[in-house]
Amino acid sequence: MSYAAELYIELLKKCVGNFIHDDDLNLLHGRVAVDPETGECSVFEGQPVPADPREKYLGSIWPSRAHTMIGRPRLDNLHDCIRSVLADNVQGDLIETGVWRGGATIFMRGALKAYGVTDRTVWVADSFAGLPPNDFANYPKESKVPFDRFHELAISIDEVRKNFERYDLLDDQVRFLQGWFKDTLPGAPIDALAVMRLDGDLYESTMDGLVNLYPKLSAGGYAIIDDYDVVMSSNEAVHDFRRDRGIDQPLELISGGGAFWRK
Repeated sequence: MSYAAELYIELLKKCVGNFIHDDDLNLLHGRVAVDPETGECSVFEGQPVPADPREKYLGSIWPSRAHTMIGRPRLDNLHDCIRSVLADNVQGDLIETGVWRGGATIFMRGALKAYGVTDRTVWVADSFAGLPPNDFANYPKESKVPFDRFHELAISIDEVRKNFERYDLLDDQVRFLQGWFKDTLPGAPIDALAVMRLDGDLYESTMDGLVNLYPKLSAGGYAIIDDYDVVMSSNEAVHDFRRDRGIDQPLELISGGGAFWRK
């Protein structure tokens, strides 16, 4: 892996996370109050507030301009996982479920291109219409946060495609899965995965990703949960899934939020 490729990838991180320029506003805080004890949120009709650079670095805000909100530590984790599966020849594609403006999947595609990988696909899975209503009847451990009310999370597929085009990274190694995860993931035409990155916030969305995609994750591949220790319902889904399937590989935390393990 060449020095030039690594330079490009580091620059790409700075671009998708908009660390080169400042984000003017944090779209999350100012409309949401977080309970420090439970981690749950309540929504009120306020205005976005100025973005804190440190919180943006950690992925703790919804930035007004960046193409991803996951922050630098989670981008570095994604980079490490991609390098690892390529170095170890772990078979399979890459996927993110819940892509927002597409920044993390743009980074995935850019990394594959920088490393000269032509036989893997990046799957971009999202409703492209925001999050579904909370289904407490079927998922009693569901988050109490009404994510479906956040219009800031509803980014159209056309806008995400346009963002890929801005980086010259929209090609036949990028495929889109549009719709609710419960509808698209069970029949997704994916043979094998090397990296699966779940960013669905809800218990239901996290579990949909785990149930339908983890069986396709190759040995040596990585399961990344963006919302672990950020939205507590995501923790519940991860714990229930790992317990029910006897998964005992170490669950490693990512600075600022998120966790992963290697299959």
